[in-house]
Amino acid sequence: MGLDVGSTTVKLVIMDDNGAIIYQNYQRHYAETIKHTKELLINAYKQIGNRPLTVMITGSAGLAISSWLGIKHVQEVIACNQAIERFIPQTDVAIELGGEDAKITFFRGGLDQRMNGICAGGTGAFIDQMATLLGTDSLGLNELAKRYSTIYPVAARCGVFAKTDIQVLLNEGARKEDVAASVFQAVVYQTISGLACGKSITGHVAFLGGPLHFLSELRQRFKDTLKLNDHQVLFPDRAQFFVAIGAALASRGSSAINLPALIRRLEDLDISDHHELSRLQPLFNNVDELDSFRQRHEAHKVTRRDLASFAGDCFLGLDAGSTTTKAVLIDEEGSLLYSFYGNNTGSPLSSALNILKDLYRRLPSGAKIAKAVVTGYGEGLLKAALRFDVGEVETIAHYTAAQFFNPGVDLILDIGGQDMKCLKIKDGVIENIMLNEACSSGCGSFIETFGHSLNIPVQDFAELALSADKPVDLGTRCTVFMNSMVKQAQKEGATVGDISAGIAYSVIKNALFKVMKLRKAEDLGEKIVVQGGTFKNDAVLRSLELITGKEVVRPNIAHLMGAFGAALI
Repeated sequence: MGLDVGSTTVKLVIMDDNGAIIYQNYQRHYAETIKHTKELLINAYKQIGNRPLTVMITGSAGLAISSWLGIKHVQEVIACNQAIERFIPQTDVAIELGGEDAKITFFRGGLDQRMNGICAGGTGAFIDQMATLLGTDSLGLNELAKRYSTIYPVAARCGVFAKTDIQVLLNEGARKEDVAASVFQAVVYQTISGLACGKSITGHVAFLGGPLHFLSELRQRFKDTLKLNDHQVLFPDRAQFFVAIGAALASRGSSAINLPALIRRLEDLDISDHHELSRLQPLFNNVDELDSFRQRHEAHKVTRRDLASFAGDCFLGLDAGSTTTKAVLIDEEGSLLYSFYGNNTGSPLSSALNILKDLYRRLPSGAKIAKAVVTGYGEGLLKAALRFDVGEVETIAHYTAAQFFNPGVDLILDIGGQDMKCLKIKDGVIENIMLNEACSSGCGSFIETFGHSLNIPVQDFAELALSADKPVDLGTRCTVFMNSMVKQAQKEGATVGDISAGIAYSVIKNALFKVMKLRKAEDLGEKIVVQGGTFKNDAVLRSLELITGKEVVRPNIAHLMGAFGAALI
C-alpha cells in the first residue's frame, strides 16, 4: 500500500503481488490530513477487508504522519521514479505538478531531478487561487480555457503579482476564457524557466500529478509550448496516483500491518500533542505596553491645515503605486492641506484623474498649485498623460519625506502593496537600495489576501494581532505555501489573532532576512524611518521593533510618504 499525503490532497493505492491496483482513492484534505487519511483507510477496509499489507508513506505532509504512525516514509521524487520505471520506462522527461510543488526529472544522460524550493508559483494551489479570482474552481478554469482566443502575459512566479495582472486584464475587458488560458500558460512558463533552466525537454515527456491529470488545457499548453507530438506525450491512466503507486512499490519487503491496526493508530492519535507549527512571543504582554507604544508613535505627526480657507501657493505630490494611488497637497511649510489614499483598481490613470477632479472641486479660488510632482510605478504614464511638472523616482521621494520627519535618517524601510524597499543612507546620500524581486510575500497585498480569505476587514484583522497570546511562526515562505500553513495553524487551534500576529512577524522577517539579508540588528543604523501602507498596521510595526530591539519612527502619514516627498520636492 502507498499513501501519498500531499500539501492539498491525500492519495491511497493498494496493489496485489503482481503489481495490479486493487484499490485507489483521491481526496482533498483541506489541511485535515488525519481525518481524510482515516476516511480513505476505512473505505479501503470496506473494499478489501482485513488483509496484511506492506505500507510506505510519502508526500510533503506525509513525513509527520509517518512519524506519528510508526510507518516508513519515502521521498516523493524517489517514489515517483519507481512508478515511472515500472509503468512508463520509455520516459525521457517527467513533469509532475502537485498542490504546492513542481518537479521535472530528466532520465537520459544521468538522472537529473529539479524541484521548486521557496516559491510555489505555478503549482496546483496557485491555479486554485487564480480560479477563485475568476469566481470558479480549477475545473471551471479548465472549461473556460477551452474557449480561449488570446493568451496574455501573466506573472506565475508569485500569486500576488499574478492577481494584479489578472485584475488589470479584467478591468480592461479581457474575456475570462482568455485569462484562464493565460493562467495555464503562465504555469507552463514558470515550470519550464524555473526548473528546466534552459535544459531541453525533448523525447518522451510524461505528465504526472493532480493538476496535469485533471486539467486537459494545462496539458495542452505544455504540449504546444514544448512542440510535442502525440507520440511524445505520455499521459498514464493514473497520473494523479503515480507517487502513491511508487510508495506502494517501495514498501515491498517491509513489515506487514492490517488496515484495522492503522485505523486504530489514527483514532488513538492525540493531535494536540503533535503541533507542527511553533509559537512566538506575544506582540504585547499587557494593555499598558500597547498604550505606551501608541503614545510614542503618535508623536510623529504632520501639521494639518484647512484647505477651504487656504490662500497662496501649494504643492501637489502624487504617488502612483502598484496597487494604490496616493496624493498630497501641502503649503510652503509642509503642512498638509489635502490627502488621498485608495486602491487604483488596476488603472492608475483613472484613479489619478478622479483624485484631481476631487481636488479641483475643493480647491478655493485663492489657492494655486504652484508645482506638481508624480512618482511611483505609474510616474512615466501620468507625467505624460496629465502633464505633471516633474516625474521623480520613488526612492528620492521617500528619502525626502523621511528626512522631513527624522533629519539625519540613515535607514528607510518601505513596505507597499507588492514591493518592499530598503534604503541605506550615509552622509545624506542614498548608499544602497535593496528591493524584493520575484516574490511579494510580506507585502501589503500579502496581508490583505489573508484578511479577505478569512472574511475579515484588513483593519480588524490587524487589530486582532495586538492581543494575540500565541502568535504562530509562519516563517517567510510565499503566499501559496503560507496558505497551507495558515490552514494547519487553524487545525491546531490557533485564533485569527494568533495567525494575524504570525503574519506580521513574517512580513518583518521577510524584509530583514530575505530582502535586506540582515545579519545583526546593529547593521540597521540608529535613525530608522518606516513607511508605506503596510506600516499602518501596528502589529507589523511592533514586530519590527521586537525583532530588531530598536525603536523606529513611523510618521502618521506613513502610507502617504511617497506622495508627501514628491510634494516637498
